[in-house]
Amino acid sequence: MARIPTSALLLGLSGLLPFVWGVVTMYSDPLAARTVDWAGPRFIGPYVGLFYGSVILSFMSGVLWGFATKADGQVAATGYALSVLPALWAFFMTGGGPASAAVALIAGFIGLLGLDWLFWQQGLAPAWWMKLRLILTVGVVVCLWPIAF
Repeated sequence: MARIPTSALLLGLSGLLPFVWGVVTMYSDPLAARTVDWAGPRFIGPYVGLFYGSVILSFMSGVLWGFATKADGQVAATGYALSVLPALWAFFMTGGGPASAAVALIAGFIGLLGLDWLFWQQGLAPAWWMKLRLILTVGVVVCLWPIAF
């Protein structure tokens, strides 16, 4: 596999910060209290992880759509259809409370990894894509896990 470009790696890893912050504020009452005072309650604990997770899963639909634009014919049509699945998953599956939403997001990010692999296998994603996506998916799942279980 090709080397992940530094900018993509750094920006990808920085995208994990809201997930990490959610976990940190679940276990640190002083940090949670300061964050509530400074930014409000939706930026702590499960709230930030679940909301941000839904946003990122939807964002990744756009990334996959962009990959589909590199294809033609039936491959493109299938790519467009598959690319909307993560956003639809986030929209329809994240209700019903924090634990069930976290389980749904974990499943969504794991499913997204499968879609990433498919687009990568078809040569629509960069050569380094799967290496980056595996790192980020593990990070997201580790951060959502305490909310789910």
